[in-house]
Amino acid sequence: MKHVLVVDDEKINLNCASAALNGHYKVTTAISGKQALQFLSVTIPDIVLLDINMPLMDGYQVMEQMRAQERTKSVPVAFMSAEKDAVTEGKCLEMGAVDFLPKPFVPSILLGRIEKIMRTLDTQQTLTAELKDIKDKSQKDALTGLWNRNYTSQVVEERLRKGGKGALFMIDMDNFKAINDNYGHDAGDKTLEMFADTLRDHTGKKDVACRIGGDEFVAYIDSNVDKAKLGEIAGSIIKELCHKLEECKYETNSSVSVGIALAPEDGQDFTALYNAADKALYHVKQNGKNAYHFFSDQTPADMEQAARYADIRYFHELARRTDGHRGAYQVDLRGFQYVYNFLVRQAERGRFDTRVLLLNLMPDEGYVPQKDELEKDMELLEEALFNGLRRGDIFTRYSDKQVVLLLPETGEEEAKGIVARVAADYEGRYNGGKIHVYYETVVLK
Repeated sequence: MKHVLVVDDEKINLNCASAALNGHYKVTTAISGKQALQFLSVTIPDIVLLDINMPLMDGYQVMEQMRAQERTKSVPVAFMSAEKDAVTEGKCLEMGAVDFLPKPFVPSILLGRIEKIMRTLDTQQTLTAELKDIKDKSQKDALTGLWNRNYTSQVVEERLRKGGKGALFMIDMDNFKAINDNYGHDAGDKTLEMFADTLRDHTGKKDVACRIGGDEFVAYIDSNVDKAKLGEIAGSIIKELCHKLEECKYETNSSVSVGIALAPEDGQDFTALYNAADKALYHVKQNGKNAYHFFSDQTPADMEQAARYADIRYFHELARRTDGHRGAYQVDLRGFQYVYNFLVRQAERGRFDTRVLLLNLMPDEGYVPQKDELEKDMELLEEALFNGLRRGDIFTRYSDKQVVLLLPETGEEEAKGIVARVAADYEGRYNGGKIHVYYETVVLK
């Protein structure tokens, strides 16, 4: 049962409000602002009905003190007053009140207003939770739940701008591909999840653990600790992961290598730190693996060797896709034609078939959409494609109402499921109800 705190210096008003709300809500009454604040220091209700005109401390002052405290700053408040002028009501709403309730109370009206407020607050809480969930998903790696590269780079950049000190660990599993090849991708995914759990165990609340992609991970240790302590952390990560790999009984000679860059000594932004840690990681890879190395310990010979290697790594970092949280690739029509021809050759060689789909936005019979309306609908369809397609699928806009998809290694039933998912996402975004998704399909052979 939801809890309502009613604050009024007139007992008759308290009794009237209690009589109207009891049985529907748990009701607590307070006869002064001071008494209300004392209650709020112990218990947080779902809403406070707060009288404006009270002696010693009026409702405005109570509201100001509530908003000044972390504990009570978000508690919903509805002001009550016998003053019904627009100026008073406007001031209450400007202060952040969820409603303005006139006195004297009509019990049925008071109950109805409170029920409406509660429904609105419930809806707002649901939407807030959903938005938070969407934001979290956009910032996290889908498989491991660790932060993704975009989020990590933003957080590290912000902390470095504020003069923060720390260390960036670049962590890579040696011979990870052999696990996928010999034991399957399910085993590979479980290994990556195990990797992520180990990073969580060895990083604190202020630290940032991230999966860059594949078997590459990053951890930013947000504290000014010495190299000896950082070495202990890196050594513990390596030891625990190698122990877990042994328990899995993989016959792949897999291990873990770590490169470490210090902030701000080795770089004053994320890119510089990342590149420094990458060079330190390369040193480990070239000297036996299964160890850690600090960039600051590099010798001139190490630097020269790493610089030669870094050219292709730099290109890889520059050229790799930057939309890691999305599944499909969107390309222009000319680029699409090149990919299409490449996939035709693969089909001719018997390597794999690709299903081609033409999606059409078709208006209801007799309805003629405006050009700007159709353009907005195409944007909605493209958003739905990003959400509904798989990583590795490819699409391009063919006309102002058509999109072409390439779905490698996809059967007819699976293709139907993909189109249904995309169409449902599109319909959920589109409120017009007069333009729908239809498709045609053929298989490259």
